[in-house]
Amino acid sequence: MGQPPQPTGYEHDDAWDTDWLRVDEVHELYYEQYGKKDGLPAIYLHGGPGGHITKNNAKFFNPDDYRVVLLDQRGCGNSKPNANTINNTTWHLVSDIEALRKHLQIPKWHVVFGGSWGSTLALAYAQTHPSSVGSLVLRGIFTVRSLETNWTMLPGGASMLWPDAFDEFMNFLPEEERSDHVNAYHKRLMSDDESVSHPAARAWNKWEISISTLYPNTAGLAQLDDGAYLLAHARIEAHYFMNKAWMEDGDLLKKENIDKIRHIPATIVQGRYDVVCPPITAWELHKAWPESQLHWIDDAGHSAIEPKTYQKLIETCSKYAGLPK
Repeated sequence: MGQPPQPTGYEHDDAWDTDWLRVDEVHELYYEQYGKKDGLPAIYLHGGPGGHITKNNAKFFNPDDYRVVLLDQRGCGNSKPNANTINNTTWHLVSDIEALRKHLQIPKWHVVFGGSWGSTLALAYAQTHPSSVGSLVLRGIFTVRSLETNWTMLPGGASMLWPDAFDEFMNFLPEEERSDHVNAYHKRLMSDDESVSHPAARAWNKWEISISTLYPNTAGLAQLDDGAYLLAHARIEAHYFMNKAWMEDGDLLKKENIDKIRHIPATIVQGRYDVVCPPITAWELHKAWPESQLHWIDDAGHSAIEPKTYQKLIETCSKYAGLPK
């Protein structure tokens, strides 16, 4: 049985604005703008932590309706300095989104779109700045609970489904370091010696990419040769996981925090076979927030560009273009 045909999304001209925003003495954030200059403002929050934007991220949004803002988070992509973890926490990123909104003179985001770690950041941002958010489009829900990170990173979770890939991930390390492999990876990833950090980054990222789609993801593995992605993704992700994203376990799902955003239209799109961000979190978010809409994609894993996930996200953004400004 072959993979279903891939929807194409909306074609955009090249970005009409690319620039950097200095947010402190360390970091300058890179952003791009696409679509209609006076359109409905939407911000796309990439995954990771430690991922980066590409022009294809704008394809979810109709350029006749939307002004699309793509942001490379601290230390990621074209933001400067690359792979830097100083002043790099969830709450720094939340303040960055608000700073960018004000810098671009956007009164309110019409849509905040986030998948995987982007869904974490979208929820954290909306709960901190609810008046800045018109709607939420969330995919592959992740809230950085120990339940979730243990599933992906420790034996007994994703390793039960991908034992060969997990063995490769573990066997990268010398045997004496495998008893605390996440910490061992973190130490290597933080090294200033590229001969130490880059091979560790490659092994760390390969594990995540390998389990991210229902069908084999050969195209995704090409990212392992992308210098702007390789170390930033692994180092920043390990940095966030080791620090539990500077949140109490389950913070984003607590009633008092959901109550802050209960009035915001929200759609959750979740692959039924998502091994990176287990579907239990999408279900628990929806149960805590029954006003949200939850769409299960029955033949998808984690990736946003799996065909039916991609199509549902495009449909949702088109539908939300009709919401009041």
